[in-house]
Formats: sequence, structure tokens, C-alpha cells
Amino acid sequence: MRKTLCVVAAAVLSAPVMAENLSVVGSWSSLPLHKQYEIPFWTETLPEASGGKLTVELTTHNQMSLGLGEIYPLLGQGVYDVAMTVADYAVSDAPELEGLDVPLLALTADDARAMVDAARPMVDDIYRDRFNSQVLAIVPYPPQVVFCNHDIAGLDDLKGLKVRASGRMTAKLLDALGAEGVNVSFSEVPGALQNGVVDCAVTGAGSGYSAGWWEVTTHLMPLPLGGWDSVVTAMNMDKWNKLDADTQSLIQKQLKEGFEDPVWATAQDALVNDIACLTGNGECPAGDSRSLKLVEASEADFTKATEILTTVVLPDWAERAGGDWSQRWNDSVGNVVGVQISN
Repeated sequence: MRKTLCVVAAAVLSAPVMAENLSVVGSWSSLPLHKQYEIPFWTETLPEASGGKLTVELTTHNQMSLGLGEIYPLLGQGVYDVAMTVADYAVSDAPELEGLDVPLLALTADDARAMVDAARPMVDDIYRDRFNSQVLAIVPYPPQVVFCNHDIAGLDDLKGLKVRASGRMTAKLLDALGAEGVNVSFSEVPGALQNGVVDCAVTGAGSGYSAGWWEVTTHLMPLPLGGWDSVVTAMNMDKWNKLDADTQSLIQKQLKEGFEDPVWATAQDALVNDIACLTGNGECPAGDSRSLKLVEASEADFTKATEILTTVVLPDWAERAGGDWSQRWNDSVGNVVGVQISN
């Protein structure tokens, strides 16, 4: 009997450990974030770092034809294990999440990361309570700037125009400027611009370049009216809790070093390069330069937009978020950026 038990034990110990498979849903398949960072991280970096203990099946939400508002709720239900997309897509279910990505408060990548780091404890709580998920990483798209198929020279010229907003706060800001904030999905924007459904649209400069918005617009104003469009990577909480502590630590370490830090490190240069690609003002490492007219926002433009943000947009968000969210924002993000919401 003892010999038999020893043989069985030896067989168990020598048997290969079954790999943990992760079903991962990435962000927009056509954009640089997915092509340059998500694909190599999930298909190469993490599996290799785990020594084959983690395998990944990667797709994207647009390849799955998911509604943008469905991505995180379905993650919470366990339809897939990991999802990453723009946090603003989930604000109808979690209005408090808008406090992560506030327009105009960060003009550089370093400032944007400081805001995200300050907001991280709030975001962790929101994803746990609203979406049954563990936040693993937060990275930026480039600043959300203004593309127009209309002659503009500054913010005042947006008055009366229909502008596709990149989020709820941006729409509120545009309305206060006298423009009409319009809800159009990213993939539908080129047609909407071409057909006059909208006159202008807000998105990241690099995203607009990759998606060919330069074909249907004439002017570019690089004022970050849409913030930095934070992309949150999260794992279903039930899946996360089933992983052992070593695997959890491995995933967190690899995501920070192999995904989060590299995206942030290139964010500022990406903005400069993207503007050069869109306007022809400088070298374009991504391909052919285009010829959009660069509209530099004046100090008066920036002052006006910031005043609207602090007197209209943020108080509106605080009321919709309710609870103690505005105070939590004041104590974290607000302290970092030097802005306080009146309670």
C-alpha cells in the first residue's frame, strides 16, 4: 500500500500544472493602444512571464460587436475574465466614475498620471461595487482634442455648432459654450462629419489620425476638451479571487511594468507626434502627414473653458454622483490639481 501511495504521489507531483486560461476583451482593435501595447502584452509578455502558466484568448469589444455600455457589466457577470475600455463608456451605470477623467485639468501626461493615481482608490471602489471587478491598470488615450469640418479660430466659434462629445462632462462643457453636444459612437463619426450630422468631434489626436478623421475635417484645435480618455483594465472579481496570491502579484507586476508604465511613458510624445501627423507641422513617425489647419487655443479660451468647468461642469457632476463622491474627489484629485468643488 505504501509503495502504491508513493507511486501515486510521484505521479501527481510530476504531472504538468494546468495552465490558467484568461479570456480578454481589449479596446478598439484599430487604434494604437491595442495594436502596440495590448496585443504584445496579453499574447507574449504575460504568458512568457508566467512560464506558460497563464494563457490568453484575446479579442476586442468591437470585434465582438458589444455595446459600449455593456462591456463592464458583462465583465462583472463573468462573460469574460478581463476587459479594457474607456471608463466614460460606463458612466450611465456609475456616474461617480466621471471624476476619473475631467477635461482641461491635465495638460501634460505627467499631470494626467498624477490625477489618475490620486483617483485610483475611488476607481477601485467603483469597479468593485458597480461591476464586481478588480482594477488592474489605468492608461490614457492621447488628450481628447477637437476636429472640425468647419472654419474655427477659437472656442467662441464652436457656438451654434453640433459637436460629438467624448464623454458626459465634455458634453456639458460644450453645451455651456453654446455648442450642441451630440452623442455619436467613435466608429460612426467620419460618416456623421461627412453628412453634416455633426460639425466637429472630440477624440484623441492619434485616434483621429488612425481612423482617418483628417479625410472629413479641416481644422484641429488641440485643447483637451475631453480629458485624456482613461482606459481601465479590470478582471472579474470572482476570477481574480480564484487566483493564488503569487499569480495575482505576477499579473499586477507585469501589467505595471509591461503595459501601464510604457503607455504613460510615450503619452506626451505621442500627442506631439499625432499633431504633427495631422497638421504637417513637424515629422510624422506614423506615416504620411496630413494638412489640417492647427487652431491654437488662446489664453482667453483656456480661461473661459476652465471657469465653465469649475462653476458648471464639476458641480453638475457632484450632484449626479451624490453621496460623498465630491468630497472624496476634493480630497484626492482636487488636491493634486488645485481645484475644489463647492459642497
